[in-house]
Amino acid sequence: MKIPNLLTIENLNFRYLIREEPALKDINLCFSSGEVSLIAGASGCGKTTLIRCINGLIPHSYRGEKTGQITAFGKDLSTLKLAEISQMIGTVLQDPERQILGTKVVNEVAFGLENLSFSRSEILNRVDESLARLKISDLRNRDTFSLSGGEKQKVALAGVLAMRPGILLLDEPLASLDPASAEETLAILRILADEGMAILMVEHRVEDVLKIHPERVIFMSSGEVRYQGTAGELDETINYRDVKLPAPMIIDRVKKQKDVHTFPVFKLPEQNKQSLVSFRNVEYFYEEGVPILHGISLDIRHGDVIAVLGPNGAGKTTLVKHAIGLLKPKAGQVLIGERDTSKMSVAEIAQTLGYVFQSPSHMLFAPTVEEELSFGPQNLGHNKTSITKEVKEAIDIVNLSGMEQIPPLSLSFGQQKRVSIAAVLAMRSKILVMDEPSAGQDYRNYIDFMDAILQLPNFDAILFITHDIDLAVIYANRILMVNNGQLVADGKPQDILKDYDHLHKNRLVPTSLLDVNLKYLGKTGRFMRAEQIAQVL
Repeated sequence: MKIPNLLTIENLNFRYLIREEPALKDINLCFSSGEVSLIAGASGCGKTTLIRCINGLIPHSYRGEKTGQITAFGKDLSTLKLAEISQMIGTVLQDPERQILGTKVVNEVAFGLENLSFSRSEILNRVDESLARLKISDLRNRDTFSLSGGEKQKVALAGVLAMRPGILLLDEPLASLDPASAEETLAILRILADEGMAILMVEHRVEDVLKIHPERVIFMSSGEVRYQGTAGELDETINYRDVKLPAPMIIDRVKKQKDVHTFPVFKLPEQNKQSLVSFRNVEYFYEEGVPILHGISLDIRHGDVIAVLGPNGAGKTTLVKHAIGLLKPKAGQVLIGERDTSKMSVAEIAQTLGYVFQSPSHMLFAPTVEEELSFGPQNLGHNKTSITKEVKEAIDIVNLSGMEQIPPLSLSFGQQKRVSIAAVLAMRSKILVMDEPSAGQDYRNYIDFMDAILQLPNFDAILFITHDIDLAVIYANRILMVNNGQLVADGKPQDILKDYDHLHKNRLVPTSLLDVNLKYLGKTGRFMRAEQIAQVL
Protein backbone atom coordinates (compact mmCIF):
# COMPACT_ATOMS: atom_id res chain seq x y z
CA MET A 1 0.00 0.00 0.00
CA LYS A 2 1.33 3.43 -0.97
CA ILE A 3 1.96 5.67 2.03
CA PRO A 4 1.59 9.38 1.19
CA ASN A 5 3.87 11.91 2.89
CA LEU A 6 6.13 9.19 4.27
CA LEU A 7 8.83 11.86 4.50
CA THR A 8 7.95 15.53 5.00
CA ILE A 9 10.29 18.53 4.98
CA GLU A 10 8.88 21.83 6.21
CA ASN A 11 10.56 25.25 6.07
CA LEU A 12 14.06 23.75 6.19
CA ASN A 13 17.00 26.16 6.29
CA PHE A 14 20.65 25.35 7.00
CA ARG A 15 23.99 27.16 7.09
CA TYR A 16 27.34 25.48 7.78
CA LEU A 17 29.29 27.18 10.56
CA ILE A 18 32.32 27.57 8.31
CA ARG A 19 30.31 29.22 5.51
CA GLU A 20 28.69 32.63 5.36
CA GLU A 21 25.96 31.78 2.84
CA PRO A 22 23.12 29.37 3.69
CA ALA A 23 23.33 25.98 2.00
CA LEU A 24 19.54 25.44 2.09
CA LYS A 25 16.78 28.04 1.95
CA ASP A 26 13.13 27.40 2.81
CA ILE A 27 12.84 23.81 1.55
CA ASN A 28 9.34 22.30 1.56
CA LEU A 29 8.96 18.79 0.12
CA CYS A 30 6.92 15.62 0.65
CA PHE A 31 7.83 12.12 -0.46
CA SER A 32 5.61 9.03 -0.63
CA SER A 33 6.41 5.33 -0.60
CA GLY A 34 6.58 3.60 -3.97
CA GLU A 35 8.13 6.57 -5.74
CA VAL A 36 11.48 7.44 -7.30
CA SER A 37 12.42 11.11 -6.94
CA LEU A 38 15.33 12.52 -8.92
CA ILE A 39 17.09 15.52 -7.35
CA ALA A 40 19.24 17.40 -9.87
CA GLY A 41 21.17 20.65 -9.97
CA ALA A 42 24.61 22.19 -10.29
CA SER A 43 27.48 21.12 -8.02
CA GLY A 44 27.26 22.94 -4.68
CA CYS A 45 23.56 23.78 -5.07
CA GLY A 46 22.60 22.06 -1.79
CA LYS A 47 21.64 18.54 -2.94
CA THR A 48 24.07 16.72 -0.65
CA THR A 49 23.24 19.05 2.25
CA LEU A 50 19.57 18.14 1.84
CA ILE A 51 20.48 14.44 2.01
CA ARG A 52 22.53 15.07 5.18
CA CYS A 53 19.57 16.78 6.84
CA ILE A 54 17.29 13.86 6.03
CA ASN A 55 19.63 11.09 7.23
CA GLY A 56 20.67 12.88 10.43
CA LEU A 57 24.30 13.61 9.52
CA ILE A 58 23.14 17.19 10.06
CA PRO A 59 23.27 18.03 12.95
CA HIS A 60 24.96 14.89 14.37
CA SER A 61 28.12 15.04 12.22
CA TYR A 62 28.00 18.42 10.45
CA ARG A 63 27.50 21.53 12.55
CA GLY A 64 25.61 24.64 11.62
CA GLU A 65 22.46 26.68 12.04
CA LYS A 66 19.35 24.66 11.19
CA THR A 67 15.67 25.59 11.31
CA GLY A 68 12.55 23.80 10.14
CA GLN A 69 11.27 20.26 10.65
CA ILE A 70 11.72 16.86 9.01
CA THR A 71 9.40 13.97 9.84
CA ALA A 72 9.65 10.36 8.63
CA PHE A 73 7.13 7.64 9.42
CA GLY A 74 5.38 10.23 11.57
CA LYS A 75 8.45 10.84 13.77
CA ASP A 76 10.31 14.12 14.18
CA LEU A 77 13.87 13.25 13.17
CA SER A 78 15.35 15.88 15.50
CA THR A 79 14.20 13.76 18.46
CA LEU A 80 15.93 10.59 17.23
CA LYS A 81 19.48 9.30 17.56
CA LEU A 82 21.50 8.65 14.42
CA ALA A 83 21.24 4.87 14.95
CA GLU A 84 17.44 5.12 15.12
CA ILE A 85 17.28 7.16 11.92
CA SER A 86 19.53 4.71 10.08
CA GLN A 87 17.05 1.89 10.68
CA MET A 88 14.38 3.82 8.77
CA ILE A 89 16.50 5.73 6.27
CA GLY A 90 19.38 4.14 4.40
CA THR A 91 22.06 6.22 2.70
CA VAL A 92 24.60 5.50 -0.01
CA LEU A 93 27.19 8.27 0.14
CA GLN A 94 28.63 10.06 -2.87
CA ASP A 95 32.15 8.80 -2.14
CA PRO A 96 32.11 5.07 -1.24
CA GLU A 97 35.58 5.42 0.29
CA ARG A 98 33.93 7.25 3.21
CA GLN A 99 31.35 4.52 3.76
CA ILE A 100 33.33 1.28 3.59
CA LEU A 101 34.87 0.14 6.88
CA GLY A 102 35.22 -3.64 6.58
CA THR A 103 38.30 -5.31 5.16
CA LYS A 104 36.25 -8.04 3.45
CA VAL A 105 33.13 -7.51 1.34
CA VAL A 106 31.05 -9.95 3.37
CA ASN A 107 31.99 -8.14 6.60
CA GLU A 108 31.19 -4.75 5.09
CA VAL A 109 27.71 -5.77 3.96
CA ALA A 110 27.05 -7.40 7.35
CA PHE A 111 28.28 -4.41 9.39
CA GLY A 112 24.98 -2.57 9.84
CA LEU A 113 23.07 -5.75 10.68
CA GLU A 114 25.66 -6.73 13.27
CA ASN A 115 25.23 -3.37 14.98
CA LEU A 116 21.49 -4.00 15.17
CA SER A 117 22.14 -7.39 16.83
CA PHE A 118 20.56 -9.57 14.16
CA SER A 119 21.18 -13.33 14.46
CA ARG A 120 24.10 -14.77 12.52
CA SER A 121 21.82 -16.79 10.23
CA GLU A 122 19.65 -13.75 9.43
CA ILE A 123 22.76 -11.63 8.76
CA LEU A 124 24.21 -14.17 6.34
CA ASN A 125 20.87 -14.62 4.57
CA ARG A 126 20.49 -10.87 4.08
CA VAL A 127 24.12 -10.43 2.99
CA ASP A 128 23.78 -13.12 0.33
CA GLU A 129 20.41 -11.74 -0.78
CA SER A 130 21.82 -8.21 -1.22
CA LEU A 131 24.92 -9.38 -3.07
CA ALA A 132 22.81 -11.54 -5.38
CA ARG A 133 20.37 -8.72 -6.07
CA LEU A 134 23.21 -6.48 -7.21
CA LYS A 135 24.87 -9.36 -9.12
CA ILE A 136 28.10 -9.11 -7.12
CA SER A 137 28.08 -12.44 -5.28
CA ASP A 138 31.50 -13.12 -6.82
CA LEU A 139 32.90 -10.25 -4.70
CA ARG A 140 31.73 -11.83 -1.41
CA ASN A 141 35.17 -12.82 -0.13
CA ARG A 142 37.24 -10.12 -1.81
CA ASP A 143 39.33 -7.59 0.11
CA THR A 144 37.57 -4.23 -0.08
CA PHE A 145 40.84 -2.35 -0.68
CA SER A 146 41.38 -4.26 -3.94
CA LEU A 147 37.98 -3.31 -5.40
CA SER A 148 37.51 -0.75 -8.15
CA GLY A 149 35.60 2.45 -7.41
CA GLY A 150 32.49 1.08 -9.09
CA GLU A 151 32.69 -2.20 -7.19
CA LYS A 152 32.98 -0.27 -3.92
CA GLN A 153 29.88 1.70 -4.88
CA LYS A 154 27.93 -1.54 -5.37
CA VAL A 155 29.19 -2.97 -2.06
CA ALA A 156 28.14 0.21 -0.23
CA LEU A 157 24.66 -0.11 -1.74
CA ALA A 158 24.48 -3.80 -0.80
CA GLY A 159 25.25 -2.93 2.82
CA VAL A 160 22.38 -0.44 2.89
CA LEU A 161 19.90 -2.74 1.11
CA ALA A 162 20.65 -5.49 3.65
CA MET A 163 19.19 -3.18 6.32
CA ARG A 164 15.88 -3.02 4.38
CA PRO A 165 15.14 0.66 5.03
CA GLY A 166 11.77 2.19 4.13
CA ILE A 167 13.47 5.25 2.64
CA LEU A 168 16.62 5.04 0.52
CA LEU A 169 18.82 8.08 -0.13
CA LEU A 170 21.43 7.87 -2.87
CA ASP A 171 23.99 10.61 -3.48
CA GLU A 172 25.42 10.23 -7.00
CA PRO A 173 24.99 6.42 -7.00
CA LEU A 174 25.98 6.13 -10.67
CA ALA A 175 29.13 8.26 -10.51
CA SER A 176 31.58 5.34 -10.39
CA LEU A 177 29.53 2.72 -12.24
CA ASP A 178 30.11 1.50 -15.77
CA PRO A 179 27.09 2.10 -18.05
CA ALA A 180 25.77 -1.48 -17.85
CA SER A 181 26.09 -1.52 -14.04
CA ALA A 182 24.30 1.83 -13.92
CA GLU A 183 21.42 0.40 -15.95
CA GLU A 184 21.23 -2.67 -13.70
CA THR A 185 21.35 -0.57 -10.53
CA LEU A 186 18.61 1.73 -11.77
CA ALA A 187 16.44 -1.26 -12.68
CA ILE A 188 16.86 -2.58 -9.13
CA LEU A 189 15.96 0.82 -7.68
CA ARG A 190 12.82 0.89 -9.83
CA ILE A 191 11.84 -2.54 -8.48
CA LEU A 192 12.51 -1.47 -4.89
CA ALA A 193 10.28 1.56 -5.36
CA ASP A 194 7.55 -0.56 -6.95
CA GLU A 195 7.77 -2.83 -3.90
CA GLY A 196 7.05 0.15 -1.65
CA MET A 197 10.34 1.86 -0.87
CA ALA A 198 10.68 5.66 -1.18
CA ILE A 199 13.79 6.44 -3.24
CA LEU A 200 15.46 9.86 -3.32
CA MET A 201 18.31 10.02 -5.79
CA VAL A 202 20.77 12.88 -6.27
CA GLU A 203 22.26 12.36 -9.71
CA HIS A 204 23.94 14.31 -12.52
CA ARG A 205 23.40 11.48 -15.03
CA VAL A 206 19.85 12.67 -15.67
CA GLU A 207 19.44 10.89 -19.00
CA ASP A 208 20.13 7.52 -17.35
CA VAL A 209 17.66 8.09 -14.50
CA LEU A 210 14.89 9.22 -16.85
CA LYS A 211 14.91 5.72 -18.37
CA ILE A 212 13.30 4.30 -15.18
CA HIS A 213 10.55 6.94 -15.24
CA PRO A 214 10.96 8.73 -11.90
CA GLU A 215 7.62 9.92 -10.51
CA ARG A 216 9.12 13.29 -9.70
CA VAL A 217 12.05 15.47 -10.67
CA ILE A 218 13.33 18.19 -8.31
CA PHE A 219 15.74 20.83 -9.57
CA MET A 220 17.78 22.82 -7.06
CA SER A 221 19.83 25.99 -7.49
CA SER A 222 21.66 28.08 -4.86
CA GLY A 223 20.09 26.13 -1.99
CA GLU A 224 16.52 26.48 -3.23
CA VAL A 225 14.03 24.22 -4.99
CA ARG A 226 13.43 25.88 -8.36
CA TYR A 227 11.33 23.14 -9.94
CA GLN A 228 9.46 20.03 -8.89
CA GLY A 229 7.21 18.14 -11.23
CA THR A 230 7.17 15.49 -13.91
CA ALA A 231 10.08 14.60 -16.15
CA GLY A 232 8.01 15.55 -19.21
CA GLU A 233 8.25 19.25 -18.41
CA LEU A 234 11.91 19.10 -17.40
CA ASP A 235 13.46 20.09 -20.72
CA GLU A 236 11.35 23.24 -20.97
CA THR A 237 12.11 24.35 -17.40
CA ILE A 238 15.80 23.69 -16.85
CA ASN A 239 18.78 25.27 -18.56
CA TYR A 240 20.30 22.44 -20.62
CA ARG A 241 23.73 23.94 -19.97
CA ASP A 242 23.34 23.14 -16.25
CA VAL A 243 21.85 19.64 -16.51
CA LYS A 244 22.81 17.28 -19.31
CA LEU A 245 19.56 16.30 -20.99
CA PRO A 246 19.18 13.67 -23.73
CA ALA A 247 20.78 14.86 -26.97
CA PRO A 248 17.52 15.04 -29.00
CA MET A 249 16.03 17.34 -26.33
CA ILE A 250 19.05 19.65 -26.53
CA ILE A 251 19.03 19.68 -30.34
CA ASP A 252 15.30 20.53 -30.43
CA ARG A 253 15.75 23.29 -27.84
CA VAL A 254 18.71 24.89 -29.67
CA LYS A 255 16.86 24.78 -33.00
CA LYS A 256 13.66 26.25 -31.50
CA GLN A 257 15.43 29.02 -29.64
CA LYS A 258 17.93 29.55 -32.46
CA ASP A 259 20.71 29.64 -29.87
CA VAL A 260 24.06 30.53 -31.40
CA HIS A 261 27.14 29.09 -29.65
CA THR A 262 30.82 29.56 -30.24
CA PHE A 263 32.93 26.52 -29.47
CA PRO A 264 36.58 26.36 -28.38
CA VAL A 265 39.44 25.59 -30.71
CA PHE A 266 41.65 23.02 -29.02
CA LYS A 267 45.36 23.78 -28.97
CA LEU A 268 46.82 20.33 -28.40
CA PRO A 269 49.63 19.49 -30.84
CA GLU A 270 48.98 17.25 -33.81
CA GLN A 271 49.19 13.54 -33.09
CA ASN A 272 52.47 11.95 -34.11
CA LYS A 273 54.39 8.74 -33.50
CA GLN A 274 56.57 10.14 -30.72
CA SER A 275 56.06 7.83 -27.72
CA LEU A 276 55.83 9.55 -24.35
CA VAL A 277 54.87 6.50 -22.26
CA SER A 278 55.28 2.86 -23.33
CA PHE A 279 53.78 -0.31 -21.84
CA ARG A 280 55.61 -3.49 -22.77
CA ASN A 281 53.79 -6.77 -21.92
CA VAL A 282 52.77 -5.48 -18.48
CA GLU A 283 51.42 -8.01 -15.95
CA TYR A 284 50.05 -7.16 -12.50
CA PHE A 285 48.07 -8.64 -9.61
CA TYR A 286 47.04 -7.45 -6.13
CA GLU A 287 46.31 -10.92 -4.80
CA GLU A 288 48.40 -13.92 -5.88
CA GLY A 289 46.48 -15.91 -8.47
CA VAL A 290 44.05 -13.07 -9.28
CA PRO A 291 45.54 -11.31 -12.35
CA ILE A 292 44.44 -7.71 -12.89
CA LEU A 293 46.53 -6.84 -15.96
CA HIS A 294 47.99 -9.30 -18.42
CA GLY A 295 49.86 -8.67 -21.63
CA ILE A 296 49.26 -4.91 -21.85
CA SER A 297 51.29 -3.25 -24.60
CA LEU A 298 50.58 0.28 -25.83
CA ASP A 299 52.12 3.70 -26.41
CA ILE A 300 50.83 7.08 -25.27
CA ARG A 301 51.91 9.43 -28.03
CA HIS A 302 52.39 13.14 -28.50
CA GLY A 303 49.02 14.83 -29.16
CA ASP A 304 46.87 11.98 -27.83
CA VAL A 305 43.62 12.78 -26.03
CA ILE A 306 42.79 9.29 -24.80
CA ALA A 307 39.55 8.08 -23.20
CA VAL A 308 39.96 4.79 -21.32
CA LEU A 309 36.67 2.90 -21.29
CA GLY A 310 35.62 -0.42 -19.80
CA PRO A 311 33.56 -2.08 -17.07
CA ASN A 312 34.09 -1.82 -13.32
CA GLY A 313 37.00 -3.97 -12.20
CA ALA A 314 38.43 -4.21 -15.72
CA GLY A 315 41.83 -2.85 -14.65
CA LYS A 316 41.57 0.74 -15.97
CA THR A 317 42.79 2.50 -12.82
CA THR A 318 45.44 -0.18 -12.23
CA LEU A 319 46.70 0.43 -15.76
CA VAL A 320 46.94 4.18 -15.25
CA LYS A 321 48.63 3.83 -11.85
CA HIS A 322 51.44 1.99 -13.63
CA ALA A 323 51.99 5.00 -15.88
CA ILE A 324 52.49 7.30 -12.90
CA GLY A 325 54.63 4.84 -10.92
CA LEU A 326 52.21 4.22 -8.05
CA LEU A 327 52.30 0.57 -9.08
CA LYS A 328 55.21 -1.37 -10.54
CA PRO A 329 54.71 -4.25 -13.01
CA LYS A 330 55.02 -7.82 -11.75
CA ALA A 331 56.32 -8.54 -15.25
CA GLY A 332 57.05 -6.37 -18.29
CA GLN A 333 58.05 -2.72 -18.38
CA VAL A 334 56.60 0.77 -18.32
CA LEU A 335 58.85 3.40 -19.88
CA ILE A 336 58.60 7.18 -19.67
CA GLY A 337 60.68 8.28 -22.61
CA GLU A 338 63.61 5.88 -22.32
CA ARG A 339 63.46 5.45 -18.52
CA ASP A 340 61.97 2.43 -16.75
CA THR A 341 59.45 3.54 -14.08
CA SER A 342 60.64 0.76 -11.76
CA LYS A 343 63.85 2.78 -11.40
CA MET A 344 62.13 6.15 -10.94
CA SER A 345 60.53 7.69 -7.85
CA VAL A 346 56.93 8.92 -7.91
CA ALA A 347 58.28 12.46 -7.45
CA GLU A 348 60.44 12.12 -10.57
CA ILE A 349 57.53 10.81 -12.60
CA ALA A 350 55.32 13.69 -11.36
CA GLN A 351 57.56 16.07 -13.34
CA THR A 352 56.09 14.47 -16.47
CA LEU A 353 52.73 13.00 -15.46
CA GLY A 354 50.15 14.63 -13.20
CA TYR A 355 47.44 12.31 -11.82
CA VAL A 356 43.96 13.18 -10.57
CA PHE A 357 42.68 10.37 -8.33
CA GLN A 358 39.17 8.94 -8.68
CA SER A 359 38.42 9.81 -5.05
CA PRO A 360 39.38 13.36 -4.00
CA SER A 361 39.73 12.17 -0.40
CA HIS A 362 42.91 10.38 -1.57
CA MET A 363 44.47 13.73 -2.49
CA LEU A 364 43.11 16.57 -0.37
CA PHE A 365 44.64 17.49 2.98
CA ALA A 366 45.54 21.21 3.14
CA PRO A 367 43.64 23.75 5.29
CA THR A 368 42.67 25.92 2.30
CA VAL A 369 42.10 25.49 -1.44
CA GLU A 370 44.95 27.90 -2.18
CA GLU A 371 47.44 25.93 -0.06
CA GLU A 372 46.23 22.67 -1.63
CA LEU A 373 46.98 23.98 -5.10
CA SER A 374 50.35 25.45 -4.07
CA PHE A 375 51.66 22.23 -2.54
CA GLY A 376 52.55 20.38 -5.77
CA PRO A 377 54.32 23.24 -7.54
CA GLN A 378 56.29 24.00 -4.35
CA ASN A 379 57.52 20.41 -4.16
CA LEU A 380 58.48 20.51 -7.81
CA GLY A 381 60.65 23.57 -7.13
CA HIS A 382 58.59 26.23 -8.91
CA ASN A 383 59.35 29.81 -7.82
CA LYS A 384 56.80 31.93 -5.89
CA THR A 385 55.85 34.11 -8.85
CA SER A 386 55.16 31.08 -11.03
CA ILE A 387 53.18 29.34 -8.27
CA THR A 388 50.91 32.37 -7.79
CA LYS A 389 50.17 32.46 -11.52
CA GLU A 390 49.72 28.68 -11.79
CA VAL A 391 47.32 28.54 -8.84
CA LYS A 392 45.19 31.41 -10.14
CA GLU A 393 44.94 29.94 -13.64
CA ALA A 394 44.00 26.51 -12.25
CA ILE A 395 41.29 28.01 -10.01
CA ASP A 396 39.82 29.92 -12.96
CA ILE A 397 39.79 26.83 -15.17
CA VAL A 398 37.77 24.72 -12.71
CA ASN A 399 35.44 27.57 -11.69
CA LEU A 400 36.46 27.85 -8.03
CA SER A 401 37.16 31.60 -7.88
CA GLY A 402 36.26 33.01 -4.46
CA MET A 403 36.86 29.70 -2.70
CA GLU A 404 40.63 30.07 -2.25
CA GLN A 405 40.48 30.30 1.57
CA ILE A 406 37.86 27.57 2.11
CA PRO A 407 38.95 24.16 3.48
CA PRO A 408 38.77 21.72 0.54
CA LEU A 409 37.20 18.92 2.59
CA SER A 410 34.29 21.19 3.56
CA LEU A 411 33.23 21.47 -0.09
CA SER A 412 30.79 19.24 -1.94
CA PHE A 413 32.16 16.12 -3.62
CA GLY A 414 31.91 17.76 -7.04
CA GLN A 415 33.79 20.82 -5.82
CA GLN A 416 36.41 18.62 -4.15
CA LYS A 417 36.89 16.84 -7.46
CA ARG A 418 37.52 20.16 -9.17
CA VAL A 419 40.05 21.12 -6.47
CA SER A 420 41.92 17.85 -7.10
CA ILE A 421 41.97 18.56 -10.85
CA ALA A 422 43.19 22.13 -10.22
CA ALA A 423 45.93 20.83 -7.91
CA VAL A 424 47.37 18.81 -10.78
CA LEU A 425 46.86 21.57 -13.36
CA ALA A 426 48.91 23.90 -11.16
CA MET A 427 51.85 21.48 -11.35
CA ARG A 428 52.13 21.97 -15.13
CA SER A 429 53.00 18.35 -15.86
CA LYS A 430 53.43 17.48 -19.54
CA ILE A 431 50.90 14.63 -19.47
CA LEU A 432 47.60 15.03 -17.62
CA VAL A 433 45.97 11.85 -16.32
CA MET A 434 42.46 12.01 -14.80
CA ASP A 435 40.43 9.20 -13.24
CA GLU A 436 36.69 9.89 -13.70
CA PRO A 437 37.02 13.69 -14.13
CA SER A 438 33.27 14.19 -14.62
CA ALA A 439 32.21 12.26 -11.48
CA GLY A 440 30.10 14.48 -9.25
CA GLN A 441 30.15 17.30 -11.79
CA ASP A 442 27.22 19.13 -13.30
CA TYR A 443 27.24 19.42 -17.09
CA ARG A 444 28.29 23.09 -17.23
CA ASN A 445 31.28 22.61 -14.92
CA TYR A 446 32.76 19.58 -16.59
CA ILE A 447 32.25 20.97 -20.09
CA ASP A 448 33.85 24.28 -19.03
CA PHE A 449 36.91 22.76 -17.40
CA MET A 450 37.43 20.16 -20.15
CA ASP A 451 37.17 22.91 -22.77
CA ALA A 452 39.70 25.01 -20.85
CA ILE A 453 42.11 22.12 -20.28
CA LEU A 454 42.21 21.19 -23.95
CA GLN A 455 42.98 24.79 -24.88
CA LEU A 456 46.05 24.92 -22.63
CA PRO A 457 49.30 24.83 -24.62
CA ASN A 458 51.42 23.02 -22.03
CA PHE A 459 50.12 19.43 -22.32
CA ASP A 460 51.75 16.96 -24.68
CA ALA A 461 48.98 14.40 -24.07
CA ILE A 462 45.84 13.93 -21.97
CA LEU A 463 44.42 10.64 -20.74
CA PHE A 464 41.18 10.21 -18.82
CA ILE A 465 39.36 7.18 -17.46
CA THR A 466 35.62 7.58 -17.77
CA HIS A 467 32.29 5.76 -17.67
CA ASP A 468 30.75 8.74 -19.45
CA ILE A 469 30.78 7.76 -23.12
CA ASP A 470 29.68 11.29 -24.02
CA LEU A 471 32.91 12.66 -22.56
CA ALA A 472 34.81 10.38 -24.94
CA VAL A 473 32.57 11.36 -27.85
CA ILE A 474 33.14 15.09 -27.34
CA TYR A 475 36.84 15.20 -26.45
CA ALA A 476 38.83 12.06 -27.27
CA ASN A 477 40.82 11.49 -30.43
CA ARG A 478 41.67 7.95 -29.32
CA ILE A 479 39.84 5.24 -27.38
CA LEU A 480 41.43 2.52 -25.27
CA MET A 481 38.90 -0.14 -24.24
CA VAL A 482 39.98 -2.36 -21.35
CA ASN A 483 38.24 -5.50 -20.10
CA ASN A 484 39.41 -8.39 -17.93
CA GLY A 485 42.83 -6.79 -17.67
CA GLN A 486 43.38 -6.78 -21.42
CA LEU A 487 43.38 -4.10 -24.09
CA VAL A 488 40.42 -5.14 -26.26
CA ALA A 489 40.28 -2.10 -28.56
CA ASP A 490 42.50 0.84 -29.50
CA GLY A 491 41.61 3.36 -32.17
CA LYS A 492 39.68 6.42 -33.27
CA PRO A 493 36.35 7.08 -31.50
CA GLN A 494 34.40 6.93 -34.78
CA ASP A 495 35.79 3.44 -35.44
CA ILE A 496 35.59 1.98 -31.93
CA LEU A 497 32.23 3.40 -30.79
CA LYS A 498 30.21 2.51 -33.91
CA ASP A 499 30.31 -1.21 -33.05
CA TYR A 500 27.38 -1.44 -30.62
CA ASP A 501 27.70 -5.22 -30.22
CA HIS A 502 31.29 -4.79 -29.07
CA LEU A 503 30.25 -2.00 -26.70
CA HIS A 504 27.59 -4.18 -25.10
CA LYS A 505 30.02 -7.10 -24.71
CA ASN A 506 32.25 -4.74 -22.73
CA ARG A 507 29.39 -3.39 -20.57
CA LEU A 508 29.24 -0.07 -22.37
CA VAL A 509 25.85 1.37 -23.30
CA PRO A 510 25.42 3.68 -26.33
CA THR A 511 24.02 7.11 -25.44
CA SER A 512 21.65 9.39 -27.30
CA LEU A 513 24.61 11.68 -28.10
CA LEU A 514 26.52 8.79 -29.67
CA ASP A 515 23.38 7.82 -31.62
CA VAL A 516 22.92 11.27 -33.17
CA ASN A 517 26.65 11.65 -33.86
CA LEU A 518 26.73 8.42 -35.83
CA LYS A 519 23.48 9.34 -37.60
CA TYR A 520 24.80 12.69 -38.82
CA LEU A 521 28.50 11.84 -39.17
CA GLY A 522 28.20 12.19 -42.95
CA LYS A 523 27.15 15.83 -42.50
CA THR A 524 29.35 16.80 -39.55
CA GLY A 525 32.51 14.89 -40.51
CA ARG A 526 33.42 14.36 -36.84
CA PHE A 527 31.93 13.74 -33.40
CA MET A 528 30.42 16.83 -31.74
CA ARG A 529 28.40 17.92 -28.69
CA ALA A 530 24.62 18.18 -29.19
CA GLU A 531 24.62 21.99 -29.49
CA GLN A 532 27.14 21.83 -32.33
CA ILE A 533 25.10 19.22 -34.20
CA ALA A 534 21.99 21.42 -33.87
CA GLN A 535 23.83 24.31 -35.50
CA VAL A 536 25.13 22.14 -38.34
CA LEU A 537 21.61 20.86 -39.00
